[in-house]
Order: sequence, then structure tokens, then C-alpha cells
Amino acid sequence: MQPEDIDQVYAIEAVVSPSPWTVPQFLESLQQSDSLVIEQQVRGYAVMVCVADQAELHNMAIHPDFQGQGLGRKLLEHSIEQLPEEIKNLYLEVRVSNISAIRLYQQLDFVQLDERRDYYATAHGREDALIMGRQIDAVTN
Repeated sequence: MQPEDIDQVYAIEAVVSPSPWTVPQFLESLQQSDSLVIEQQVRGYAVMVCVADQAELHNMAIHPDFQGQGLGRKLLEHSIEQLPEEIKNLYLEVRVSNISAIRLYQQLDFVQLDERRDYYATAHGREDALIMGRQIDAVTN
């Protein structure tokens, strides 16, 4: 992700997220981010943070007009391939209501490890989060 992508990234975030990240949050994450650009337009983004031998997917989205076309899978696969060689495990949290994301993660060998009760704010209260993880094979990197 480049600084010039931030406006388009934030526009996607504002549409897809009930509690969107701010522009400063994205700017702070530039070094750990990928953006999916097609025809000079940002169609999606992923933010991963690496610590020691682990990584966490902190944020990921595809513009709603381009969902269902396999772009999320391509973006996540690319982001995983770009992880440093020392990364052995990748973790994420996902809203229990985000069935399409959960399905994608399962297709990419993520498994549910735990559940966080009332983790996400919603318009009608709170929503649980699934904690998912997968091992990163040396072959992947």
C-alpha cells in the first residue's frame, strides 16, 4: 500500500466496516499493508502485523462492487506469500456474522481457535468474534 492509496482505502473501509479504521491508522500501517489495485483503482487491502514468529491479519476488505470474484482470496494468498520467512503462524479475528470471510479463511486452512464474546460493537449491541489461525508452511513462503 502506498500513501496515495489511502483515500481509496479509507473509502472502502467506510463502506464495509461498521466501525471503520481512521486515515491515521492506515497511514501508521503502510509498511505492513498490501493493496489490490486493478485499472489504477484500489479494489481491496490487507493489513498484517508481524511479531517474532507470528503474524496477525488486522484488517482486510474488498470493495463491495468487487466481492464474490475471488479477489479476497488472491489478496490474502499474496499477503501470506509476502510474510517474512520466520513467520510460522497467522492469526485473525472475524465477526461471527461475516460468513463469507469465515468461509474464505476456512478454504485457506484457517481453523477456529477460540471465540471472544461481545467483542465487536454493532448498531444493536455487541457481536462475538471468532479467533482463527493457521500454520504457515515453508513451502508457502
